[in-house]
Amino acid sequence: MKVGFVCFGEVNTPYDSLVKKHDRALALLSSDGVDIVDAGIVIDDPAYQSAKTALEKLANQGFSSLICCVAGWIPTHAVIYVTDAFRHLPMVLWGMCGWYEGDRLVTTADQAGTTALRGTFESLDYRFKYVYSVIGEPEPVGAVMSYARAAHAASRLRTARVGTMGYRDMLLYGTQFEGVSLRGQIGVEVEPFEMLEMVQGVEALTEQEIEKGVRFVKDNWTLEKECDEAVIRSGVKYALALDKKIAQRGYDAITLIDVDGMKKLLGFPPAMVFMLLDSWRSIATIPENDILGNVTQLMLSFLTGQTVPYLEYYEFFKESVLVGVPDFVPRAVTDGAVRMLPTSFGLLSASLLNVSKVKTGPVTCARLYYKKGRYYMHLFTGEARPPMKWEECGWKPPAPQLPSLELFPRSTSVPELAQKIFSQHVLVCYGDHAEPIRDLCALLDIEVV
Repeated sequence: MKVGFVCFGEVNTPYDSLVKKHDRALALLSSDGVDIVDAGIVIDDPAYQSAKTALEKLANQGFSSLICCVAGWIPTHAVIYVTDAFRHLPMVLWGMCGWYEGDRLVTTADQAGTTALRGTFESLDYRFKYVYSVIGEPEPVGAVMSYARAAHAASRLRTARVGTMGYRDMLLYGTQFEGVSLRGQIGVEVEPFEMLEMVQGVEALTEQEIEKGVRFVKDNWTLEKECDEAVIRSGVKYALALDKKIAQRGYDAITLIDVDGMKKLLGFPPAMVFMLLDSWRSIATIPENDILGNVTQLMLSFLTGQTVPYLEYYEFFKESVLVGVPDFVPRAVTDGAVRMLPTSFGLLSASLLNVSKVKTGPVTCARLYYKKGRYYMHLFTGEARPPMKWEECGWKPPAPQLPSLELFPRSTSVPELAQKIFSQHVLVCYGDHAEPIRDLCALLDIEVV
């Protein structure tokens, strides 16, 4: 992540005070591990020489947001001289603060500068976040970097691509998408391809490739009981064929037609296919042609750097929700060994089902959806705990314990949560990331629910 940085102060302010504030702000931001393009200090000199120097330093640097650090009062025109060259980028307007010398407050009138600028930024239609420091309180670095991460995620979404093998599995409504608005507003390109392409890709594989994939499964997964070699080979072959398609088309995420595709037509549940793709490429994966689920995964992943799993709502309780998956979880969120069980569901053929435990802890849960011409993000935070003993009716006895969590919402109640859910799938990342998600949604004109 690359961020532009420029510090502003008035020509009459002691320059050493501006330098100290510039250096402090830069040190605070640099500790977050971000690549900062420092344009130095801009003052309101009549010839705009410091502003021109800053523009030269910032030119063609490829950053995704600009942090405007106001270290003291400065006439608005000197700031706009710099910022308007980057009006296409998200900005942070950050006002620093004064200090105490004994019992006396000393100020460089930082908030006089920011309050003169805030309305101007808004009137100029800048996309920006306004934050300010308070004497004696921690600097608002978290708020600054939250917006910078959101801007970085927004820029990555503009070149992101989702591959969907088939479309509208089980004729579901909530997994569909509107392609033009998705591309125009959020930036993601969705590329459908046929299941036949995967089948044809299997035919082109070499025995050496297949054996290497089989060995990966045996070396890295714990099989709960003996599994037919043919089952492992089938999963490996489908995964290899899709892996080549992903490499060819440059997908950032992929979803497959599950019930009406691989299960119905090929007799092979794709759980281990998803797991292999996750292991080999760390690509975002979700079943059932859930395209907006994929997009939510990318949004959260670009913000946090995490692999983001999908989970399904199974049961509501008074203070918690049981969420789980009837197929797989990514390795990154697996607690302990990757445990696989050869089993079957209903009339489906046997396959390898993931029965791993899922990591617990503080979580942020989100789901993008589209309704009547607008995008919305359902968002809540909570605590993920180990689930109770449970089973999904229909699995071959003895029924497996599916990968799952008991979620205790913290930012809302279960009754409130239930009335705002818009899909059976929810995307989960670890930690509290509500602020950067809200920042990203604000940048993309997505309403947070």
